[in-house]
Amino acid sequence: MHMPKSIQGTLIKRYKRFLADVKLDDGSVITAHCPNTGRMTTCAEPGWRVVLSDSENPKRKYRYTWELVHNGTCWICVNTGRANAMAFEAVSKGWISELSGYAEVLREQKFGRSRFDLLLKTGDDLCYVEVKNVTLLADDGCYAFPDAVTERGRKHLHELIEVVKTGHRAAMLFVIPRSDGTGFRAAHEIDPAYADALYTAAEKGVEIYAWQAEVSPESIRLVKPVLNSL
Repeated sequence: MHMPKSIQGTLIKRYKRFLADVKLDDGSVITAHCPNTGRMTTCAEPGWRVVLSDSENPKRKYRYTWELVHNGTCWICVNTGRANAMAFEAVSKGWISELSGYAEVLREQKFGRSRFDLLLKTGDDLCYVEVKNVTLLADDGCYAFPDAVTERGRKHLHELIEVVKTGHRAAMLFVIPRSDGTGFRAAHEIDPAYADALYTAAEKGVEIYAWQAEVSPESIRLVKPVLNSL
C-alpha cells in the first residue's frame, strides 16, 4: 500500500486531540490534522521526525494530515485510518492464512447494533472482522491495546460474541504499525474492563490475531503475525 504525496518535519506538539504543530524542513511551522483520537503515548514526543500527507486542497482548514512519526528506532503510523486499509489489503490478498479462502471481502458491514470493518463471505459462510490500530508500546516491551478507556471497543467485543452464537466466525485483528516491540497483549493497566472483555471474547470463540506492519514514508503493509498473550 503506497503512501500519498508527503512532506517531512519535526513535531513541536500535539494538542486538542486533533491538532499537531510541525516545523517543516524548510523552517516554516504549520498546524496539521491528527487523525488519532487516543492518547498516543509512546508515539508523540516533541522533537521526533514526522511525515505529513498533503491533501493539495487549499480550501481545507488543515491541508496536511499527520501520517507517521519516527521515535529514533522505527517509523510508527499514527493515522488510525490506515489500519483498515492495511487489513483489507492483507485479507484480500490472502496474506493472513487464517482469514483466507473467502470469495468476497466486504468493508463496513452491519451486524446487530455494530458495524464491523470487514465481512468475509462465501455463500452463507461468514466471518466478521473488527480491526484495531495499536500504537502503544508498554513498559514491558509489549504492544498493548487500548491506550485509553474505550467503551466502544467493549461494545464491539460483545457483538463479536453474538456473531459466534449465531454460528458464524468472528475475529479481532490488531494492526501494529511499528516494529520495536516483542509481543501483543491487552492493556489491562489502562482499561481493565476492556482487557476482561477481550479475554472473555477469546474464551467464547472470538479469534484474536495481531499483525505487525512494515512502515516507511513510501509504503505500509502487514508483514507478519505477532505472538499474543491471550
